[in-house]
Amino acid sequence: PSTLAIWSLGLIGLFLNTLAMRADVSANPSYNELLKQVQTTALDAYAHQELPFDKLVDALQPSRDMSYSPVFQVQFMLQNAPASAEPVQGLELSGLEFEYGTAKFDLTLAMGETPDGLMAEIEYSIDLFDEVTIKRMLEQFERLLCGIVANPAAKVNELPLVGADDQALLASWNNTVVDYPDDATLPTLLEQQAASTPEAAAVIYADEQLSYAQLNSRVNQLAHWLISQGVEPDAMVGVYMERSVEMVVALLAIVKAGGAYVPLDPDYPEQRLVHMFEDADIKLLLAQSELVSQLPAHDAQVLCVDTSADQLEQQPDTNPPQRARPDSLAYVIFTSGSTGRPKGVMNEHHGIVNRLLWMQSEYGLGPDDKVLQKTPYSFDVSVWEFFWPLISGATLVMARPDGHKDSTYLTEIIQQHGITTMHFVPSMLQVFMQDASVSDCSSLRRVICSGEALSHDLQARFFAIFASAGLHNLYGPTEAAIDVSYWACERDSSDNTVPIGRPVANTRIHIVEPSGQAAPIGVAGELWIAGEQVARGYANRPDLTAERFIPDPFSTNSSARVYRTGDLVRWRNDGAIEFLGRIDHQVKLRGFRIELGEIEATLDALPEIEQSLVMLREDVPGSKRLVAYVVGTGGNVPDIPQLRDALKQQLPEYMVPAAFVPLSEFPLLPNGKVDRKALPEPEGRRDVTDE
Repeated sequence: PSTLAIWSLGLIGLFLNTLAMRADVSANPSYNELLKQVQTTALDAYAHQELPFDKLVDALQPSRDMSYSPVFQVQFMLQNAPASAEPVQGLELSGLEFEYGTAKFDLTLAMGETPDGLMAEIEYSIDLFDEVTIKRMLEQFERLLCGIVANPAAKVNELPLVGADDQALLASWNNTVVDYPDDATLPTLLEQQAASTPEAAAVIYADEQLSYAQLNSRVNQLAHWLISQGVEPDAMVGVYMERSVEMVVALLAIVKAGGAYVPLDPDYPEQRLVHMFEDADIKLLLAQSELVSQLPAHDAQVLCVDTSADQLEQQPDTNPPQRARPDSLAYVIFTSGSTGRPKGVMNEHHGIVNRLLWMQSEYGLGPDDKVLQKTPYSFDVSVWEFFWPLISGATLVMARPDGHKDSTYLTEIIQQHGITTMHFVPSMLQVFMQDASVSDCSSLRRVICSGEALSHDLQARFFAIFASAGLHNLYGPTEAAIDVSYWACERDSSDNTVPIGRPVANTRIHIVEPSGQAAPIGVAGELWIAGEQVARGYANRPDLTAERFIPDPFSTNSSARVYRTGDLVRWRNDGAIEFLGRIDHQVKLRGFRIELGEIEATLDALPEIEQSLVMLREDVPGSKRLVAYVVGTGGNVPDIPQLRDALKQQLPEYMVPAAFVPLSEFPLLPNGKVDRKALPEPEGRRDVTDE
């Protein structure tokens, strides 16, 4: 925006008009090129400077929100009028400084010419900014100007914003070095605990209970059998089971044998399981007898653990020799893939061990703790639910299959067993807290949230119900051993958002601009993860691994890598990280990471679909769901029930859209892209089929 002053004979006053101008830096021009662009834009705007801004708003008809100004929210003013006026006979003129008390826009930068150079001041909305942020912004602006003077030919995204002081501050926030044993693996931690508390309760499922000694013996027998079948370090062994004691035994036995377990969810459709068998090159599968008939065609050897007691009892129950190394694979969990094919994330022992040792150091489970294992084992949170209690002397309590979906059942099992620790995806925590008996779950000491953004309102409701339990907000992708940042929620917090916190032990978090430079404090950028917990990559997907796991530009170690998450975040002034969203079309729903492109690719492959687009919508606050917009082949309206059935044959249930909206064509923007904001809401439309 610019200003125009008009003097007219016979009038007294100052008449200002606001000019809205736009600069385009999408092509990353040099500063000199940007300056020429702005000059042209400004001269074109001055040619129409008499047009009142109100008339422009009337013509554009932007969507209005009384909380901010239409068209623009940031204003720049340059005061270059003469500093003194001609004397007027009989009048003494002097300047008067005053404050409005209310910011007219989100941000206004006013600059004026003085004999000593340019003077600048910022007016800002205190609802959006605090004084520390504004001071840092002014420092960054000054640093930017100095960079421009030093190198006006530099590209815009190469101009400096982060100074030495901020670099030192970022380094201090990433100073997370903790000395954990460098030779520890999951088997060594499990065996140490079993030897320390052999008679303590290790696992409870329904009416079945195993002590640490009993569990270790059963695990050892299966591990010896796996070794006899040729399982070597890095071998991927499939597990096709419902939640049970046999599942726990299978997972622990695989890592003791030196292999990596690959969860194959019985609820997954056949085609997805086929892809997982291929990418993980599964040669050996542990299963439950009642599920074997559901498996797709495969070449793997199958052992039904629940019916092989006689065979396994012939094996030694002593600890096998240590076969896994810290850099061996521990588990491979498949996540959604944008190409329509799931991708298997390969995590090593040193990564998950670092995660578990940090968790124990931070939260300190003891022999009186009981951890509820309710997360499907195809979701990475289940890894710490299985292993954390069993390396710390606590008791692992197994929920029944699908029990995580039933809040009444959860309140009952919490009270029955005195559960002290459990995990919730925020959307499921919201459902859980609506149960009439939730206030009776007084045994809870700590609830850990991850998988979705945790809202301030949900945090407040939690603390209103649970007077003594702690709520912890964790963040992390499957590609970095579950969680890489943590935040202890504050009971009386006045913040409007709940941050994802600070990096865990031996983990560094970089927030990076598109240019690859570190983003300044307070500025949004992509979250990159470095350190012990970064995964090896994707199973049999070298191209995708090279794209997402890249050399660490912030490390002096040439072999160090970072994982590019695609998440948009920013540093707060206190060193905590605030989650802002995604930079691509990946979403989180009920804790499951979903590539919308995978659903769209599956839809587009159907002969009756010409074009599709899938969105995560929240038309009703607190109720998110997937909505698919489809254009039928040849203008025909597709059969929605058939579409849903076709997707269920290829995608897991949580990826099947809840609603389908047939369209004759997609609304487009002038640039030819789909106008997502113009896509209709599913509610109230007769051509919508909704579950």
